[in-house]
Amino acid sequence: IQSSLSAFAAICRDGSVVTWGDAVRGGDSSQVQSDLRDVQQIQASGAAFAALKGDGKVVTWGDSARGGDSNLVRGQLVKVHQIQASTSAFAALRADGVIIAWGAPDCGGNAGP
Repeated sequence: IQSSLSAFAAICRDGSVVTWGDAVRGGDSSQVQSDLRDVQQIQASGAAFAALKGDGKVVTWGDSARGGDSNLVRGQLVKVHQIQASTSAFAALRADGVIIAWGAPDCGGNAGP
């Protein structure tokens, strides 16, 4: 189980994810629910979540300004081994050692290759 400022996300036994709490801060994952399968790890920023799947891809939801929107780096989020969060950004470590970050630039969301 991980928590943002006012929402929770938990990995179920079957690798799916359940969320609840403030919808704006990640409590509503309905837009990405079909992608939340085989989830291995979840991290939370203050208002968003990132889920690492078994295939090394990452799914995000929540406040887009705080890392809930990873569309700009989606193509780079492959073969990810680990994710971590700050208050308003996320960073992903890929198998090749490259770190990809997204979210608020002043909270670390501006690193990358």
